[in-house]
Amino acid sequence: MATYKIAVIGDKDSILGFKTIGVDTFPATESEDALKTLKKLVSDEYGVIFITEELASELHSVLDELNKRFLPAVVLIPNSKGTLGIGMDQIKQNVEKAIGADILFRKEG
Repeated sequence: MATYKIAVIGDKDSILGFKTIGVDTFPATESEDALKTLKKLVSDEYGVIFITEELASELHSVLDELNKRFLPAVVLIPNSKGTLGIGMDQIKQNVEKAIGADILFRKEG
């Protein structure tokens, strides 16, 4: 049975806490650095990759391709300054795709 690793990509302030729980951390402040790291992690058998929303917002096409694959699971997280709402939008889209309806955020009439 394969053992997959967990990683996080983002600015130092946002990823510091992950290191304390044993997650591999990869500091990046520019999307080019994040893209290089992301490609390396995908080839190094990481099962879960967290990436800050700020960096992910500039990597749409790559993340869209990765989301079509079973592994790695790419999870968007807010940075230390707060959320951009991108991660929650991605969860909403995935739920809608899986279930066929917006069961998380629909407004009751």
